[in-house]
Amino acid sequence: MTRVDGTSYSPYTRFERQAWDRLATRTPMPLTQSDIDRLASVGDPIDMREVEEIYRPLSALLQLYVDGRRRTGAERRTFLAEADTPSTPFVIGIAGSVAVGKSTVARLLQFLLQRWPHTPRVDLVTTDGFLYPNAHLEARGILARKGFPESYDRQALINFLADIKAGVPRVSAPVYSHVVYDIVAGQEISVEQPDILIVEGLNVLQPPKTQPDKPSLAVSDFFDFSIYVDADETHIEQWYIERFLKLRKTAFTREDSFFRTYADLSDAEAEATARMIWHAINLPNLTENILPTRERATMIFTKGASHRVESLQLRRD
Repeated sequence: MTRVDGTSYSPYTRFERQAWDRLATRTPMPLTQSDIDRLASVGDPIDMREVEEIYRPLSALLQLYVDGRRRTGAERRTFLAEADTPSTPFVIGIAGSVAVGKSTVARLLQFLLQRWPHTPRVDLVTTDGFLYPNAHLEARGILARKGFPESYDRQALINFLADIKAGVPRVSAPVYSHVVYDIVAGQEISVEQPDILIVEGLNVLQPPKTQPDKPSLAVSDFFDFSIYVDADETHIEQWYIERFLKLRKTAFTREDSFFRTYADLSDAEAEATARMIWHAINLPNLTENILPTRERATMIFTKGASHRVESLQLRRD
């Protein structure tokens, strides 16, 4: 941002990769390469060096945030004489484009945070479970806009997070299958008062909807920390295409796959199809809805062409 007098300023502190890496010695490294291989998403390569240089310092930083919130909560309860009131989960939101690698970020953080000395319970929920079922989207004529803000049951997601923050003992969320490309009827996941909850999704940093005579709440109002995973659009497009080509030989070959017809495409046909889907759906969603929320995050990861994080920006207190 630039002031009227021409001076530049930013609400973020920027760390280049080398400067961030110097913080790594402040926290242990509880992962092995086999752990990392198991956690990485399709098309999102990651290695031990990336985890050591980027995620170890992040884990230590998050521990500071969580511990600080716990201290504040304890002091608040003492001041208000709320001795019997339990602390509520620390909620981390992770946002970014399709194919940018936010799922890997979420799983790595879950794995690392679970291995803190006091071994907290860390749960992970994706917002895919709060997509409307395909039948609902088809009835509204927006099946092709799955992933856009209007394709989510936003109120159900807000209610879920409100219950989490209220300390409800057991909160349930629907289950989404990327194979059948729909909500799985009759299935749900349960979240039972974790120490930390990670919420990962495309649009979790969307601002609140303003409607007359209705409360204006955003999903991010329930976050204690949030991360936006960023990269150049041309890189993300290439990662999306590469992932599509890999899925064509794996998940798309399943008989129950919604995308079964894509499994028989040639390499050229598959690449052309992936590029068409990217430009028709994913790129417009990124530019219109996801990217504009980047500066609402507590931290911004910026990745280079190789999927390596090149710099990080942390919002100033």
